[in-house]
Amino acid sequence: MSRQAGAGPGTSGDAPDDAPRFPRDIRRPTTDAATSARMSRQRRSGTKPELALRKELHRRGLRYFVDRAPIRGQRRRADLVFPRLRIAVYVDGCFWHRCPQHATDPRNNAEWWAAKLAGNVARDRATDAALIDAGWQVIRVWEHEDAVAAADRVQVALGIRASGT
Repeated sequence: MSRQAGAGPGTSGDAPDDAPRFPRDIRRPTTDAATSARMSRQRRSGTKPELALRKELHRRGLRYFVDRAPIRGQRRRADLVFPRLRIAVYVDGCFWHRCPQHATDPRNNAEWWAAKLAGNVARDRATDAALIDAGWQVIRVWEHEDAVAAADRVQVALGIRASGT
C-alpha cells in the first residue's frame, strides 16, 4: 500500500485494513505515575477469564490456537482460533469493550476516554464484519460470563453437543 507524500503516522495509508481511527484532535491526556503503572500491567492476552475458558475447552478435549490472527494479513488477533472450522473467539473485557451491563465512564479525561472506548467498539464491529465477510463465525464472550456457559456456546458453534444438553 503506497503512502501519500507528507502523510504521517496514523493516516489512512498506515494500516492494512479499514481500522477506525482515534480522533486526532483529541490529545492523549497526561497521566500520573500510579495510573500509568496500573495501565501498563493490563494484559492483552492470557487474562483470567480467557484462561478459564481455555481450561474448560481443553478439559472437554477441544484444541485451538491462542492469540492468533484468523485472517492472514489482518493485524487483529483472536483469543482462540479454530481455523479448520473458521471460528474465532474473543474474550472481551467489560471496561475496554463497553459491556452493556458493566461499562463505566471514567471521570478523569472523560472526553478522551469516551472517544477511546467508542473506537474500541467500532474496531470490534469492523473486525466482526471482516471475519463474517471472509466466511468466519465470531463468538464474543464477556469477561463476566461463566466459563462453562461460554464453553457451551463455543462447543455448539463447533457443531459438538454441549456438556449440559
